[in-house]
Amino acid sequence: MDFAALIDAIVRQTTVLIAQLATTAGIRAPLAHVANQVFLDLVRELEGQGLGRKVVADMFGIALRSYQRKVQRIAESQTERNRTLWTATIDFIQADGPVSRARVMQRFSRDDGDVLKAVLRDLVDNGLVYRTGRGESTVYRAAAPEDIGKATRGDDAASAAAFVHVAVYHHGPVDLARLVEETRLPASAVRLALTTLVAEGRIDALPPAPDGIERWRCSTCLLPTGSTAGWEAALFHHYQAMVIAICAKLQAGKTRSLPKDQVGGSTYEYLVWPGHPCEDAVLGLLKETRDRASALRAEVTAYNDAHGRPDNAARVTFYVGQSAMFSEDSYDEEDAPCA
Repeated sequence: MDFAALIDAIVRQTTVLIAQLATTAGIRAPLAHVANQVFLDLVRELEGQGLGRKVVADMFGIALRSYQRKVQRIAESQTERNRTLWTATIDFIQADGPVSRARVMQRFSRDDGDVLKAVLRDLVDNGLVYRTGRGESTVYRAAAPEDIGKATRGDDAASAAAFVHVAVYHHGPVDLARLVEETRLPASAVRLALTTLVAEGRIDALPPAPDGIERWRCSTCLLPTGSTAGWEAALFHHYQAMVIAICAKLQAGKTRSLPKDQVGGSTYEYLVWPGHPCEDAVLGLLKETRDRASALRAEVTAYNDAHGRPDNAARVTFYVGQSAMFSEDSYDEEDAPCA
């Protein structure tokens, strides 16, 4: 099997998704950090699977020394060791602000200037830092805690809560630091989401552990169909479910489907047109499957609530997706079925 070609194809499709997300609804999401973050996350996953650094460096086609330097450069600030540039920068602005751009650049003079500017833009875009002025006269001031709370209310707060809910469901019992790492949301936004989720009874706050670290968990995660808030979490949940199923299959050493498979996925494609005898059945397949899966989930949840669950319970994640690509003259826009 040509795994290199398969990896290239998957990367290509992932970049298509990222590009679409970055330009959805006319937004222009900052992407300066993406290449470095992909490299660092891939390194962590490879090393987490037991591969040595020399082996990982060979896989990237670079010398071990160059590999180590690159990881170190991305993972931490060159000015403040053992801290990321993002964290060091916001801490500096919070402690000494308001500060000029020149002062920030001077403070982190050992770090790459373009990377530092990207970090500053990211802090401003996330509402954690305010910016006034232009060019060299630009001044940065840290947002007050109450301002950060305002910035994460409304749809943003609902979206953050949904995202955190998914992370708690998949990784619980989980602490705040892990949730910040998994969601990539500001700690203040994660904390606010946790407070909301606990108050609404969607997650549970565990009793304090001996190490004093707070942790949360939940047994269910329902993202309602049609909700305008939290679609990001729903998309991530679907994508994550697909990736988990594929990885589980690969880890089991299974590269082909079997009749009694309990882990995996299948893809079916149909070609229909207006008046086709199977048109309604095909276009309604997603809704039919959702209705059946929702009814089954309600039945399972009701039983579990009444009887509890044993320690050896299995978490089964079923995912389904559908797209319908119509030619321009197949349907009028108002009459086209929703896929």
